[in-house]
Amino acid sequence: MPPHAGRGIRNPGKVCTPVYLSTIRRPKPDTGTGEAGRRRWEAVGTNVFALGTVSLVTDISSEMVTAILPLYLIIGLQLSPAAYGVVDGAYTGATVLLRLVGGYLADRVRRRKAVAGFGYGLSAVAKLGLLAAGGSVGAIGLAITADRAGKGLRTAPRDALITLSTPPAQLGRAFGVHRTMDSVGAFLGPLVALAVLAVAGQRYDAVFVTSFCVAAFGVVILVLFVRDRRGPVPPAGAVSPRQAAGLLRIAGVRRILLAAGLLGLATIGDGFVYLLLRDREDLATVWFPLMAVGTSLAYLLLAAPLGALADRIGRLPVTLGGYGALVLVYLAILGPVGGWPLIVAVLALYGIFYAATDGVLMALAAPLMPERLRTTGLALVQTGQAVTYVGSSVLFGAAWQFWGPTAACALAALAGVIAIIATAALLYGVNRPAGAVEATS
Repeated sequence: MPPHAGRGIRNPGKVCTPVYLSTIRRPKPDTGTGEAGRRRWEAVGTNVFALGTVSLVTDISSEMVTAILPLYLIIGLQLSPAAYGVVDGAYTGATVLLRLVGGYLADRVRRRKAVAGFGYGLSAVAKLGLLAAGGSVGAIGLAITADRAGKGLRTAPRDALITLSTPPAQLGRAFGVHRTMDSVGAFLGPLVALAVLAVAGQRYDAVFVTSFCVAAFGVVILVLFVRDRRGPVPPAGAVSPRQAAGLLRIAGVRRILLAAGLLGLATIGDGFVYLLLRDREDLATVWFPLMAVGTSLAYLLLAAPLGALADRIGRLPVTLGGYGALVLVYLAILGPVGGWPLIVAVLALYGIFYAATDGVLMALAAPLMPERLRTTGLALVQTGQAVTYVGSSVLFGAAWQFWGPTAACALAALAGVIAIIATAALLYGVNRPAGAVEATS
């Protein structure tokens, strides 16, 4: 988020910030070419690239497990779609409260790198928990919860470090670069998992051990190469639960939070999309992990260009376009086209969805948050989306279980259309106000 976002704060008793939603709708023209364009890309900074490297390595580790987990649970442990929906919801739901805890703690102590590092370390150790769990669904659930808890702790501090290391006008590019590097890891993870399974004779425990080693290497990179952006320790009372709650008094924050929640409700887990494709096309099990590779390939090719496009034409249109691609994913699965054209189209659209929404949503929210509560504000938006995602996964799994995959996809597409329209209504036409919007505590 832009360094100037918190300058409207007049005293520790109030949260006050200019609501620069005009940066969402009407950014300055930017051709991205020539010497000026090179300067803009250079402005992204080495810290963003260091954080991107950490995310790249960590995502190799995470996607090694994610790529095989749906098959392990559905085929290996014979979970029903409804039960898988609960597990998938818990996979993200475990991050809900800890996103807020991590964000608030990072703002409170001004040690965002340390909080993020603890989260990365917890996720690494959780891979060993999967190894120790064996075939116990309960123990696997605990290990997954620990892994996602680590993600919850690290996400907001990491994104805050990106915003603090980047000029305000280049936030879309910075998040695009970071998400591109992140998606390279997501691209490689399933391939590494397949290679490990091939060498180890289809032993899942070998994947878990390798995943732990890779994740530990990511923590080392964070410690050695990422620079913290501490700033002065805030005065007593400047960062408190009361002040954090005061964020909700800012109209722009309320709107983006509601919009994020609606968009989360329209999103189902990756595993569901890939299982739907597998069942419809009767694909061999060996192809399942490669679906994530296809999505990640589209993601890594488009994340940086779409981030730059968001800086040029506005972050809201790009975000809404991404959710439009998600609706097309649901409709394509329902449509008459089958075979490889369907698989390629779905994976490409799914990658476009992630590239247009993941980092861009954070860049869209950035101008709304005061600097001293920046990490907390980002965590609040992420938490709102995570809460509704949990409900979406559970409801989608139940709909598939009791009404079938066709009805479940139709409902997901309808929810996506409603979320896009509602988000456009919430955020469209909000211009730069004459003065700062003040939230009293």
